[in-house]
Amino acid sequence: MSMMSIRAATPRDREAIRLVEEHAFGQQAEAGLVDALVGGGDTVLELVAVDEGQVVGHILFSRLAVSNGDKSFPAVALAPLAVEPSFHGTGIGGALVREAHLRLKDAGEKLAIVLGDPAYYGRFGYSHARAAGFDSEYQGEALQALVWDEAPEGGQLVYAPAFSALAA
Repeated sequence: MSMMSIRAATPRDREAIRLVEEHAFGQQAEAGLVDALVGGGDTVLELVAVDEGQVVGHILFSRLAVSNGDKSFPAVALAPLAVEPSFHGTGIGGALVREAHLRLKDAGEKLAIVLGDPAYYGRFGYSHARAAGFDSEYQGEALQALVWDEAPEGGQLVYAPAFSALAA
């Protein structure tokens, strides 16, 4: 790997992001999710990894709410994380997660949720034990949480509307 850098995604990156998502997942669903989250204004943080001028990785965090009756607590959902297949195993995914976490924590975010491989995301501090108290259609071992500050331990996870279209 040469001089890979991480930066905020820009509107000029949209097509490259779409290609990375499609290549990484072998389908269009995640690319459509990204388009819907960005189009719906639900993006909290979106970063790209760039190698020799080419976007080779992408991560997006969208707004998520933890609802407890009439109270709502803001959180973020990590979805999706994608790396161009020819760059798998080079550390780009981990670098994107770590950089995003630094930026989110600095911005005052307190809770992140991910639906993914526990072995992979556990390396970054996510755990199902921390997410087990949340009500979610995605509840299971793959639903994991990471806390940077005081945050609810239970409640209903309310994702951005784009996720409903993905599940449909």
